[in-house]
Amino acid sequence: MFINTTGIVLREVLYKDSSKILTVLTSDEGKLTVSAHGAFRKNSKLAAVTGLLVFSEMTLQKKNERWTITEARSVEQFVGLRDDLKLLALGAYIAELTEALADEDSPNPELLPLCLNALYALSEKIKKPEYVKPAFELRLLAISGFEPLLKAQGIRSGESMEDGIMKLSAGAYNAAEYILGCEAKKIFSFSLSDESLRELTKKTEEFLLAHLDRPFKTLDYYHKV
Repeated sequence: MFINTTGIVLREVLYKDSSKILTVLTSDEGKLTVSAHGAFRKNSKLAAVTGLLVFSEMTLQKKNERWTITEARSVEQFVGLRDDLKLLALGAYIAELTEALADEDSPNPELLPLCLNALYALSEKIKKPEYVKPAFELRLLAISGFEPLLKAQGIRSGESMEDGIMKLSAGAYNAAEYILGCEAKKIFSFSLSDESLRELTKKTEEFLLAHLDRPFKTLDYYHKV
């Protein structure tokens, strides 16, 4: 069985010296585990298209319930991320978070465009990473079934987070409502004061980590660089 699809590499792992095991988010089949035989060999045709955060048109073969990439053509490599350690770290976090919330062999039509739009906004410097991160996290939570219930109020020091509720002051609340309700292609088209942006970033990350109940190595690295 062969299929032609598009997909982005969310994770790559070395396998048997010269090959890779990839986690690929595809447009048609959802998240797939894909073998890339010989991708680490010198002059391999698959080397350039099987790297992290490379979006490609690809042909996949399924045999004995396993997928293998047979050929591919790079569509977007997000080169603007590659020469900026902070942006690359955030891109890697976007990939890890997407992988965590994507279901194997179960397409979510909103997931791949969201991931690509976030990486494109970062790569092309369309929006600062401080805006892209919370907007991506909020929208991803929503389309994955973890949408928070927003509550507007004054934020007091030490105030606890209620289960399923994000308590935000007016500016951050309005931005969060916009992100959750706007057209997908416009989620980064908002502005905030520095104080409200810091609040939105902090509260969104806290909510995400509490509800997914797992750490993200790439997030820790992003905060360090």
